[in-house]
Amino acid sequence: MTNLQMTGILEKMTGKDKDYRYMATSDLLNELNKEGFKADADLEIKLSNIVLQQLDDAAGDVSGLAVKCLAPLVKKVSEARVVEMTNKLCEKLLHGKDQHRDIASIALKTIVSEVTAISLAQSILVTLSPQLIKGITSPGLNTEIKCECLDILCDVLHKFGNLVADDHEVLLNALLSQLNSNQATIRKKTVSCIASLASSLSDDLLGKATVEVVRKLRSKGAKPEMIRTNIQMIGSLSRAVGYRFGPHLGDTVPVLINYCTSASENDEELREYSLQALESFLLRCPRDIYSYCHEILHLTLEYLSYDPNFTDNMEEDTDDESLEEEEEEYVLKNAYLESANEYTDDEDASWKVRRAAAKCLAALIVSRPEVLANLYEEACPQLIDRFKEREENVKMDVFNTFIELLRQTGNVTKGQIDMDESRQVSVSVKKINFPRWLLKQEVPKIVKSINRQLREKSIKTKVGAFSVLKELVVVLPDCLAEHIGSLIPGIEKALNDKSSTSNLKIEALIFTRLVLASHSPSVFHLYIKALSSPVLSAVGERYYKVTAEALRVCGELVRIVRPNIQGFGFDFRPYVHPIYNAIMSRLTNQDQDQEVKECAISCMGLVISTFGDNLKAELPVCLPVLVDRMGNEITRLTAVKAFAVIAASPLLIDLSCVLENVIAELTAFLRKANRALRQATLGTLNSLIVAYGDQIGSSAYEVIIVELSTLISDSDLHMAALALELCCTLMADRKSSPNVGLAVRNKVLPQALTLIKSPLLQGQALLALRNFFAALVHSANTSFDTLLDSLLSRAKPSPQSGGVAKQALHSIAQCVAVLCLAAGDKECSSTVDMLTDILKDDSSTNSAKQHLALLCLGEIGRRKDLSMHANIETIIIESFQSPFEEIKSAASYALGNIAVGNLSKYLPFILDQIDNQQKKQYLLLHSLKEVIVRQSVDKAEFQDSSVEKILKLLFNHCESDEEGVRNVVAECLGKIALIEPAKLVPALKLSAREIDEIIYPEISSFLMLIKDHDRHVRRAAVLALSTFAHNKPNLIKGLLPELLPLLYDQTIVKVIEKLAFSELMMQLPYAAYLNTVQVGDYCLNFLTCPVFYNVISLSH
Repeated sequence: MTNLQMTGILEKMTGKDKDYRYMATSDLLNELNKEGFKADADLEIKLSNIVLQQLDDAAGDVSGLAVKCLAPLVKKVSEARVVEMTNKLCEKLLHGKDQHRDIASIALKTIVSEVTAISLAQSILVTLSPQLIKGITSPGLNTEIKCECLDILCDVLHKFGNLVADDHEVLLNALLSQLNSNQATIRKKTVSCIASLASSLSDDLLGKATVEVVRKLRSKGAKPEMIRTNIQMIGSLSRAVGYRFGPHLGDTVPVLINYCTSASENDEELREYSLQALESFLLRCPRDIYSYCHEILHLTLEYLSYDPNFTDNMEEDTDDESLEEEEEEYVLKNAYLESANEYTDDEDASWKVRRAAAKCLAALIVSRPEVLANLYEEACPQLIDRFKEREENVKMDVFNTFIELLRQTGNVTKGQIDMDESRQVSVSVKKINFPRWLLKQEVPKIVKSINRQLREKSIKTKVGAFSVLKELVVVLPDCLAEHIGSLIPGIEKALNDKSSTSNLKIEALIFTRLVLASHSPSVFHLYIKALSSPVLSAVGERYYKVTAEALRVCGELVRIVRPNIQGFGFDFRPYVHPIYNAIMSRLTNQDQDQEVKECAISCMGLVISTFGDNLKAELPVCLPVLVDRMGNEITRLTAVKAFAVIAASPLLIDLSCVLENVIAELTAFLRKANRALRQATLGTLNSLIVAYGDQIGSSAYEVIIVELSTLISDSDLHMAALALELCCTLMADRKSSPNVGLAVRNKVLPQALTLIKSPLLQGQALLALRNFFAALVHSANTSFDTLLDSLLSRAKPSPQSGGVAKQALHSIAQCVAVLCLAAGDKECSSTVDMLTDILKDDSSTNSAKQHLALLCLGEIGRRKDLSMHANIETIIIESFQSPFEEIKSAASYALGNIAVGNLSKYLPFILDQIDNQQKKQYLLLHSLKEVIVRQSVDKAEFQDSSVEKILKLLFNHCESDEEGVRNVVAECLGKIALIEPAKLVPALKLSAREIDEIIYPEISSFLMLIKDHDRHVRRAAVLALSTFAHNKPNLIKGLLPELLPLLYDQTIVKVIEKLAFSELMMQLPYAAYLNTVQVGDYCLNFLTCPVFYNVISLSH
């Protein structure tokens, strides 16, 4: 826009007609928001002046638009103009008319929020900060001006606090003085302002602020409102600076606890603020607050039930009372509570204290998982008792606190088995499992209390109760087996009651699904009728989330109703058609949410696979519907998985009406780009061919094989593995069909031979490839000799790609081994003779050929006893003399693996050679390591005499001068410890807990070697610390105060010898950094963050 047009807009903005002013201001806003807008110096002055003038416009909508103009204007004018506007707005704020003060404050906040350039921010702060301080501290200004100044300063400090470091002390003094103001609003805004400033304060000034606030708290005769403000200040400081507040807890925590316990009965706010501050300490300073945790726990438990205006004198129900008596007493109790509430709802504020206590207790649970056992003994009973809380919001917090307790129990004891009461256990295992055992003892009380809450009128309370039950089932599966009967009425009521909301129904259904999935089916058989009716009704709900969850519950219900095909002990037939009809109504309905469609398809797959023998008349109706869903792009993946479930059914469901269409659809899906669909399709085809192969024509197999060939590559090894597994299934099912074998040989074999050369091949894909070659040797039109030649030829280097990767040679060797074993003893024996001839041929200079021959012999020998081949061990050991390292390594590997096939013959040979062949000792130890590794992987056991000989030999060589020999010996000893721990260390048994107890006293002496003068020893100690941090962090937590300084010291490169400098720099500092991070991951409460940050910054 030209300057002339802009001038026209500015003139209209000063007109008398407010509509003209509004429209002109709106046009200006649109122009300022355009990216290409630019203004010269004169126009900048006019714009800034006219916008400031419009802020004072009598029409509120015009001044509002003027404020909006400031945001883009700040970015389009020069720095001098922004500073000028800021100064004018400050003048209006401090000395202008009252009616213009609010708009000036909003305008200043807008400028502060829009400034992004550091240089501009610094220029503004030079004049803005002193004026705001003046506005806060000047005695002549009224409260409104001070509040506005505090609001703006809070924004400034939050965004640019680090840019006013020189003024921090002045700002802090000015703000601290306002904590004594008689105006509550000023004190409240001051607290926020100091908290914003605190995050950028130095440690000294932060300490000064804390000391000043604590001094005010300790002074006698302070007004209650001042005390509350200063306690709020402490909590805000903690939340703002986090761990940096830790050193000041010794001064603040005792003061807060004292105020909490000594406050007058009516001063609930003081107790609330104190508990909130303690909650902040627990979450942000978990390491420093440790010594006060026990005292805080007792404080929170005391105030969790703090209710001076109400005393519950009603006695608890006894266990032998009938349900009717309990309900009658519960109704009377509710009536009493309601009568009590009549006079406490408005004036009673004690609920704030109980809420703060519940949140503080939750913070304690989250931050101190190591004291879970104590929490169960002291806090758990009181939390369960407080489920009866009369204030709904507080009750939700009590539920949430109990849920945190359950979650921590699950986290701490994850992967641990339940502790048997009658079993004698060690201290370490008891500490791990004790919380679970204690929780189990509380289950009856929990269920009883929750059942009462499920009879409440409040929807929110019922939702909270089901949340507790959900978490309980997740942490302790099968814990509600004895209480299902008492919980069924609550579920029924939640699902059937007209007043129930969708949220409540969803929570009830999720709990039902979890409890059905985690308990034995027989537990529910007495209650199937009562449970199935509301669930099937929920399937017809209008809200899609309720329907979807109800369908998932139906899936679990199917498993419960008929847990096995025989169906002994429970008559499932009355429930088959009701479940089928409910699901079918949803399956055929097209006008519904995708989630419901998918759940209905999955559920119908389960129904057919479980009840198919009782739904023979219905199958011709529902199976075509599932096939139709396969044609829909949205539901095809779910439908494919449903057919996989049906195909895997032991009932052998009659699919004749749709089988041909299903196979055709699935074959087409193999060409789709959707990876998840192709993956599911391969699995489903596999299941269908296994179950219904006799009903599928060979022509369909050939089409499938053509599609499979495109999926076999190293670009997606998981997909390749599934495709190869399907090929094996096809060949196993149709051995007599020459067309299938021919199709596999022509289409799949070339892809498999290409895949075998991939350096990425490993794991499941390699296993599938081995199985493929084993199956292919039996297939029609396939010769063993041809396959063997094809495999061996893959090891030849090509001019285009060069040599073959080491991993590829190992893959080829494994496939050769399984091929030989599958072909029979004759072919296997001839192959071994051929491979040994390659090794005997002295004229052979082809190292790749010898390398592969050794690997093949090793793989065959591991799977088959080769003792019938005379002197094979001598032939292999002669390869130790090869000038090529890869040949020597392969020979060591082959010798060890051949020994695995016949330990009684070859193990004594290896042990004798280790003692007598000093030059070959390193390679022979590697052979021994292969023997031990294979035994540990296969979970086999050595003979006692063999273990003793091996241990004696290893201990004789553990002090070898060669580091390589020592390392191999250490690996061998570690592997033997996994196989025969009792023989390696007689004091140890198979129990991990006893190993911990024996290791713990000795850990320190090993890990303290971090300060050893030998750098190799230090490196080994650092690696040992890493292992403990990963696997057994509890054993090293107590040593961290001593270990961490030593670990930090290793981050400094120490040049002892110039030749050692490179190795030191690459090994020790990197390992120290890495392992400090690992220690922090597992032992965060013990890691001192400031020290760690200092180490990192200094090292950089």
